[in-house]
Amino acid sequence: MNDDAVTVNAPAEPNEMTPDASNFAASLINDGALSSLVNLLLTMQPGQQLPSERDLTQQLGLSRNTLRDRIARLESMGALQRKERLGTFYTGVQPKQTGDVLVLSMMFHQMTLDSLISVRHALERQAAVEAAKTATEENLAALAASAAAMHSTTDGKALFDADIEFHRALFAASDSPALVFFSQALQPILQGTLQHLSLAQDFETMRSVHDSILHSVTAGDTHGATEAIDAHFAWLDVLRDRESAADA
Repeated sequence: MNDDAVTVNAPAEPNEMTPDASNFAASLINDGALSSLVNLLLTMQPGQQLPSERDLTQQLGLSRNTLRDRIARLESMGALQRKERLGTFYTGVQPKQTGDVLVLSMMFHQMTLDSLISVRHALERQAAVEAAKTATEENLAALAASAAAMHSTTDGKALFDADIEFHRALFAASDSPALVFFSQALQPILQGTLQHLSLAQDFETMRSVHDSILHSVTAGDTHGATEAIDAHFAWLDVLRDRESAADA
């Protein structure tokens, strides 16, 4: 196996749109040497130490130079950590890490919160569609419990906590690891802003929009589920506009 033949082109300079830049992510996915190392990491637990460099080259069939290059890539992405005189350790890639990178991306690319909310909207629509198709009785029970919690409280914080649990349950009901992962990555960013909305002024509306989502998912109505999600985010837009006007 000539693993040294596997190469990954360096990303282009910022704002330079080239074929190499547009295919950078694809080149990572198609990198056989990197895939071999990632597959090994998937069998490990965060905090576990990697085998020695010599053992890894033999186990994965990689040259030492190739192995070092791929380890360096994963270290730069936060999946590995080298500790002097101790070795290299698997740290895992968690949604929170992805969320931290999103924050930096927002800062460097001057992205607005609105752009992330629109992404979250799209993710939730798809999650509702998938949930309407595949939700189990356990999933539906979790959604119903969160909706019931909204109806049983007049406390703003408790209502917001129930809202978080409802949407977490919705993504879990989608049975899509990708949707769950990205929802968890975005949640810390959006939660820090949305928790300051004047939810107390709209308790009944909040309960109503979540009830509509629950009923559509329970009925297996994918069209109704997307409409309910759209109504939910339209309501959030009203709240955010009101909040902005109050701060002006």
